[in-house]
Amino acid sequence: MSELNDFNQQVIKEFRTNQGKVGGQMAGVPLLLLTTTGNKTGRTLTKPLAYTNDGGRIFVIASFAGSSHNPAWFCNLEANPTVTVEVGTEKFQARARITSGEERDRLFKLQADKMAIFYDYQKKTTRQIPVVVLERAS
Repeated sequence: MSELNDFNQQVIKEFRTNQGKVGGQMAGVPLLLLTTTGNKTGRTLTKPLAYTNDGGRIFVIASFAGSSHNPAWFCNLEANPTVTVEVGTEKFQARARITSGEERDRLFKLQADKMAIFYDYQKKTTRQIPVVVLERAS
């Protein structure tokens, strides 16, 4: 897990240094930084995530590479849906909303059609991978 954490920290550093742009294996992937509050620790945690826009809304998929359980960041926002989002040079507060039904299915397909790896992740697990809309706080 520390290898993944080290990788994520490098991506976060590069993202912030280069106004939201990163290279290497993440080059060309639309990335945002999502900061959540730990549901057990109360500490803030930031993760780089692929995202997609849908009519001005931003959403992410909690795939955890097809793991049998949801990623920690998803569990955090379930407990505390107030998050911070960084896209490019913009940083804003948002409220995370977990989608369901037709909305979830449509958004999952929208992102997976652009990044087919999400279809592979869904095939690797029996859980329905959550889709989260990040709605700007007013």
